[in-house]
Amino acid sequence: MSIKEKIMSDLKDAMKAKKTDELRVLRSLKAKILEKEISERKGGEASISDEQVIEVLMKAAKQRKESIDQFEQGGRDDLVDNEKQELAIIESYLPEMMDDDEIRSEVQKQIEQMGASSMADMGKVMGVMMSKLKGKAEGGDVSRIVKEELSK
Repeated sequence: MSIKEKIMSDLKDAMKAKKTDELRVLRSLKAKILEKEISERKGGEASISDEQVIEVLMKAAKQRKESIDQFEQGGRDDLVDNEKQELAIIESYLPEMMDDDEIRSEVQKQIEQMGASSMADMGKVMGVMMSKLKGKAEGGDVSRIVKEELSK
């Protein structure tokens, strides 16, 4: 079952069980996935791959994390809790994310393979790493670790 199919199935289940919070998040995800499908259409029918669905989910998760930071700074704990619940639902559909040590290991291998030695090589390393770790790690984490490794 694809991620999109799982979301649609869980949406139906949430409707039947009258889980309003989960239902709101799943409807939002469904809308974002449909938007992506429409943007991918080139005159005919188009369906999107799991990778593209993961991109949509990662973007939604990133938006929730940014909202959590802003609400915490504003002292809006009620909204922070709501965003954290939504983030947990979204993350349940994402594949397991790599931790910093795993990312660092991959970055070190890539730097060694490319012979990168300074911050001037960061763009080259980042280009390869982002395509390699797409859907497995957040860009901000990869960028931070690449900077750390090239600054040594």
